[in-house]
Amino acid sequence: MSLRRGAVGLLACTAGVALANNYAIQPALGDVAHDTGTSAAAIGLVTTAALAGCIAGFAFLLPLADRAAPRRLVAGQLLLLAAGLGIASLAHHAAPLLLAYAVIGAGASVSAMASTIAGRGAPEGRRGHAVALVAAGMSAGILLSRLVGGALADAVGWRGMLLLSAALVLACAAAARLWLPAERPEPTGTYLATLVALPKLLHRHRTLRRAVLNGSLWYFAFSLVWVALTVRLGQPPYGLDAGTIGLYSLAGVLGFAALPAAGRLGDRYSPRVVIAGSMAVAAVGAALLCTGLDRPAVTAAGLALVDAGCFTAQAANQARILAIDPRRGGSLSGVYLLLYFLAGALGAGLAGPLIEAGGWTAAAALVLAALVPAGLLALRRDERTEPVAESRP
Repeated sequence: MSLRRGAVGLLACTAGVALANNYAIQPALGDVAHDTGTSAAAIGLVTTAALAGCIAGFAFLLPLADRAAPRRLVAGQLLLLAAGLGIASLAHHAAPLLLAYAVIGAGASVSAMASTIAGRGAPEGRRGHAVALVAAGMSAGILLSRLVGGALADAVGWRGMLLLSAALVLACAAAARLWLPAERPEPTGTYLATLVALPKLLHRHRTLRRAVLNGSLWYFAFSLVWVALTVRLGQPPYGLDAGTIGLYSLAGVLGFAALPAAGRLGDRYSPRVVIAGSMAVAAVGAALLCTGLDRPAVTAAGLALVDAGCFTAQAANQARILAIDPRRGGSLSGVYLLLYFLAGALGAGLAGPLIEAGGWTAAAALVLAALVPAGLLALRRDERTEPVAESRP
């Protein structure tokens, strides 16, 4: 499968737009709770529902990347995402809202599909660069989601924000239908057999197991720090509104800027080197966050370094996984991201209780405790006998 000129850029934009919908609602959760009659404690389940939907998408939809035409697959999943956003905009109670966000999460998992398609269709020796470009789109979506989501929620309400997001998703679906390849990959078995074989991939490939453990540690830390930050800044003595909390997401621009360089370094050197260096940067950021939230400049610097480390490590880790067997990139990525997002859901779920029990310091200390072993694990060499089946696009 070969990609048309500009297709990787389209995949990057699509991944960013899709993934942003998992996070854009977060600064407005207080308003959503008020409008839907949901308690402050229960409204946090919106984030959990989105992550649960993503996990289901990785398990059941991402393996389709190994057997379905990118044009139909990406466009179809974006239509699912737009439908979820429309349902969420009409919700007046917690139950339909949570169901809608599970659908939104499943649709947003198309971001990982975009990465797999870009890596498979990239010329030999350019896989890291292509995956990093899509990762840059994903990080831009995460980076801008809270900022734009908070601003739009203040301007047109959270329901209006969701409808505008749905319109943008539909535009991406139309572009994907026109621009992405129509040919199907050569399937290696039935869809059911592919699903049954997913656990065996984890058992078979030591490199995949290490990549899963690495990624799970830093995504646990990433999810924990951002949800904990949102919860704490909304409490006294800070009491910040949705738009102001969203401004903190601008700290992640450093991660976005670093991704292209990380992709080139991953192609030139070992992805493990990039991951170890990225975790060292993130750990420095977590150490700064451990000093508290009373100095916004220090908080912003800490968030910037954590985001930069996690984003660049993720790009290198996905290139590392695709190199195991490009023909099964969707299945390999599905196993990885399923466990990766489970770790993220755990981090998001622990944020509130940690803030209540130990305050911001306890949350930041746990973030640091997760990032340090992630960096140390990356220093270990992967197996040399990994079966690599390169296929030229």
